[in-house]
Amino acid sequence: MDGKSIRERCRVSRGDEADRFVGLKADTGNVTVSFPMGYQLPDNDDELRADIHHLLYVLADFLKEEQVMEEASRAALCPVAFPVHAYLKVIRDFLRRKRYYVETDRKFKTDVKGYASWPRTAREQRALVQRNGSLIFTSMTVRTVTPDVNKKVTQIHRYCIYEAFDKMGWLYVPHMPEKPGPHPGNREAVYILEKKLASTHNDAEQELFSAMMSMLNYMDERSDRKQNSYGTEHFERVWERMIDRAFGIADKEAYFPRARWLLDYGPGRRKRTLQPDTVMLYNGNVYVLDAKLYRYGCSGNPDHLPDSADINKQITYGEYIERTKGVPGARIYNAFLMPFNRADNIFCKAGPEGEPIFCVTDDIGNIGEAVGDWKPHPKRCERVQGIVIDTRFLLYHYMGMPEEKKRLLAEAIQKVDARGPVPEPAE
Repeated sequence: MDGKSIRERCRVSRGDEADRFVGLKADTGNVTVSFPMGYQLPDNDDELRADIHHLLYVLADFLKEEQVMEEASRAALCPVAFPVHAYLKVIRDFLRRKRYYVETDRKFKTDVKGYASWPRTAREQRALVQRNGSLIFTSMTVRTVTPDVNKKVTQIHRYCIYEAFDKMGWLYVPHMPEKPGPHPGNREAVYILEKKLASTHNDAEQELFSAMMSMLNYMDERSDRKQNSYGTEHFERVWERMIDRAFGIADKEAYFPRARWLLDYGPGRRKRTLQPDTVMLYNGNVYVLDAKLYRYGCSGNPDHLPDSADINKQITYGEYIERTKGVPGARIYNAFLMPFNRADNIFCKAGPEGEPIFCVTDDIGNIGEAVGDWKPHPKRCERVQGIVIDTRFLLYHYMGMPEEKKRLLAEAIQKVDARGPVPEPAE
C-alpha cells in the first residue's frame, strides 16, 4: 500500500468525455475509486468505506459478464478482468479467521483415549476376550492432526493475502501483513488449489480457494499491464437500468411504438422498436421516463441538457400511448431523469432578502420542461419534464424504491399542470 488514506483514493467523475469512468482503477503504485457524477462523498470514513463496497456491488450487479479490463489509454479492451471481489473475499476471510490457512497432517498413535480408528485398532492392537466372547481393547489406534505451516496451500495463502492487502487492504486496515516466504509459482499454485477445491466439502474453504485461484490467474495473465480497472466508461447504461428497476413496470414492451420499411426489394416488412427506458404506472397515470446521464444537474449549463432528437422521441412515446393504448392524454406524463447532488445543490437560488426563490430540496425535483416548437399548443404528454435525482440516493434505493419517493417523482413530474401555457418560441 502507498500510504494514502481512504479519502485520498476517492473522487467523483465529471461525466464528460475526458472523465467518464466509474469504478476502481488499480495500477502498480496506486488505487483510485471513481464515483458517478452527482455523488456526494460522505464525511465519515466508515460511511465512505461502506459506499465503496456498495458501488462495487452495484457494478457487479449490472456489469456481470461485461466486466472488462481497460488499458490506461482507454483505447483498447483487454481479455483479463480485475477480480476485485476475489481480492476482497480473500481479505475478509483472513480478517475473520485472524490467521493464515494452515493445512494439517493426519497421523495415528496408540493411546487410551481420542478419536479411534477402529479398522486400524483391530489390526494393530491386542484385545482381551471376555467370557461372553466380546472384545475389550485396553489401548486404541487414534487419529491426530498436526498443523504444518510448511504445506504448499499455506504458502499460497500467505502469498495471496499479501497481494490482496497490497491492492485492496486500504479499504479495511492501514497496515500490511508480513511478506510471504517461498511459495509455488502461480500456475503450480492454481493446480494445487484445484485439487484442494475438489477434495473439500467446506463451503468457506471452497469460496476461499476459488477466490485465490481467480487472483492467481489474474496475476499470471496480466503480464506487464501498468493499469487495470473494474468498472465502466458507460455508466449511462447502469443509470438507465437503475431508474428502470426503481420506478418501472415489467411489461413496458407493450408501450413501445414500432416502425417498418416497405421495401421494393427483399423482405417486405421489418419492424424496429423504439424503446423508452422506463414506464411507471402510478395512481392511474402513465409516466414515460427517459433516464439521461447528462451533466446539467451538476453543471447548470443548458448545453448539457437532452437535445431535440431526445425530445422528439419522448413526444413520440406519449402520442403512441394515447393513440393505441386507450389512455387519455390527460393521464400521460413525460420526463427526463438526470443526476444531481442534493448536498451540493446548484438549484437553490436566493431572492434579494435571502429567501429561496427556487430550490430543489428533496432527492427528486423538477428543473424545467422541454417542448417542441412545431407543437404550438402542446398537450401534457408533449411537455417533457426535466427531473433530477440525487445520485447517491438512487444507488442505495434502486432495488427497493420507497413508495413515498415514487409519489414524490409523480408529483415532481405533475408540476407541468401548474406551469401554464407554453410561451411562443422567440424569433
